[in-house]
Amino acid sequence: MSDAENEGGENAEVATEEKPLSAQYGSLEGKVGSKQEAIDMGIKAGNINISDPSETMEMTMEERINKRQAEILAEFERKKKIRQIQVTTDDDEIKKLLRERNLPVTLFGEGPADRRERLRESIAEIGPIKNKNAEEMAAKRKEEAQLTRTTWYHEGSDSLKTARLWIAQYSLPRARQRLKKAREFGALPENQKNSKLQQTHRHMQGVASYCSQIGHSRPISFCEFSPDSKMLVTSSWDGLCKLWSIPDCEEIRTLRGHQSNVGCITFHPFATTQLDNSAACLASCSTGGEVKLWNLESDESVADLNGHEMRVARVAYHPSGRFLATTCYDKSWRLWDLESTQEVLHQEGHSKGVHDISFQIDGSLCVTGGLDAYGRVWDLRTGRCIYFIEGHLKEMYAVCFSPNGYQIATGSADNTVKIWDLRKTSCVYTIPAHTNLVSRLQYQKSDGNYLVTGSYDGTAKIWGYPAYVPLKTLAGHEGKVMCVDGSPDGEFIATSSFDRTFKLWAKETNPL
Repeated sequence: MSDAENEGGENAEVATEEKPLSAQYGSLEGKVGSKQEAIDMGIKAGNINISDPSETMEMTMEERINKRQAEILAEFERKKKIRQIQVTTDDDEIKKLLRERNLPVTLFGEGPADRRERLRESIAEIGPIKNKNAEEMAAKRKEEAQLTRTTWYHEGSDSLKTARLWIAQYSLPRARQRLKKAREFGALPENQKNSKLQQTHRHMQGVASYCSQIGHSRPISFCEFSPDSKMLVTSSWDGLCKLWSIPDCEEIRTLRGHQSNVGCITFHPFATTQLDNSAACLASCSTGGEVKLWNLESDESVADLNGHEMRVARVAYHPSGRFLATTCYDKSWRLWDLESTQEVLHQEGHSKGVHDISFQIDGSLCVTGGLDAYGRVWDLRTGRCIYFIEGHLKEMYAVCFSPNGYQIATGSADNTVKIWDLRKTSCVYTIPAHTNLVSRLQYQKSDGNYLVTGSYDGTAKIWGYPAYVPLKTLAGHEGKVMCVDGSPDGEFIATSSFDRTFKLWAKETNPL
């Protein structure tokens, strides 16, 4: 290195030492022209970050208060939304859902309740996760809802065609006779019609307990009067059916043969009046799918109708007595020709089990009620479903055609009874009848001037037609009322119960 270079380096060091760092104490006033210049210098040096004053605005006190109120309301709405979200209480399921959302399964010190709340807040913020199973279940529910309104028809046999023609020929004259009778009654003076109706209602208001009888060792599922009103038949979960004399309630005969709970037994329309006692005067069914026919002379069945693989809930005779209908929990009901003891119709249409069935007095129509909460009215002459009954919220356990031919009563597990008018194709009355499910309905068999309902709340009630006002409550059973029936002569009402007894209700005066 040359002497010149050494001399230059020493001069440079001396020059650097002559400009030592200095600190400014006190105000910059006097050194900077103005406050704005100081801010500008700071911004230029990068030491101050400030927004454009034209873009900012000082909030007034009122605006701050409104903003705070809006934040509080938004928080309330958020918490309300969170509370309305339904979340499972299963802790394992909650952990699984948190894992699907890429959230921690658990936090330090967090319990099941806190974890559930965290999942609820997550759902409120980002919404539920739609997995494949949920989509499949939604599609399945949509398909079931569509099938509920779908009527299924099968290609019929020649025997079914013959049966339909026979029913048409049988029902048309009866329909003309019913309409003629209705016109004659409509032509009567109003005071005369009202007088007869009021007399019937006063009679039913005076009904009281007549007798009570322990009938079986297990609950009595069904009871029905004979067409001559001199006998009562009962069926029970003990597998037996019994005939009782009326009004002294003495046991006449025990019918044995069912291997499981008997759900229903009914009389032939002409038994004890036109039909010989040795003929098939009774039909019964059981939970094992058995359907048996009985006469009035033997305690053994005279015929079996085979073909059901699931529970048969009800049996009902066609008004002609030639056909027998059975309702089954395989989602169908069947029609049997008793002259040949062959099945002529196997009708589907309900999405769940069919529980009850009732025939119109003419014999041309029938109504079925199912566990899908819907009812269907069928034209037996054509096989078509002519009316879809929709309105109950739960299972439909009872249906009954009125003797006037155009009104139908339905009872459900939603504790209500609904009255449907086929002429209007709508519900005309909803009766909040009971505090538990309605198990059975029965109109007055002659004129339909009152309706008797039975319920699992332990009572039976009588409702007056046409306004369906309550006339009488029949209370006395210690268990659920499983069935009700009225005698054809109008003198007695029978109720059977879960408490293993049946009761007769009557007024001491002469029957109407």
